[in-house]
Amino acid sequence: MEITIRINGRFVSVEVSAEVADYLEQAKRNNRKLYRERQRYWDGRECDEYIISTEGRLPYCATPEELICQRETLDEILAVLALCTDTQRERFLLYALYDFNCAEIGEMCGCSKQTPPPSANT
Repeated sequence: MEITIRINGRFVSVEVSAEVADYLEQAKRNNRKLYRERQRYWDGRECDEYIISTEGRLPYCATPEELICQRETLDEILAVLALCTDTQRERFLLYALYDFNCAEIGEMCGCSKQTPPPSANT
């Protein structure tokens, strides 16, 4: 059986068994069903209305105490980062925000992961 698939934006005709063609057709149907489900339930407005109607409560919203704690934590992190050198700050942000491990950061910065920061005397 010959089917047409799209690879890198180009359509290509390929000869496959009937079993593979059935599998691909089932996958297309599943993708269409998932797309419709997302449109129906996962849209922000419909989701909120759905949660309220089925669970009888509003979506989660942080309490004022939680917001204050989050702000205090952020202020502490920013204060510590302000004390760091540019190199330390860059490496910390690569680790904390971009989820690189120490070996990857060392490779990007051209040093080993055990390399101490340069001292002020050298």
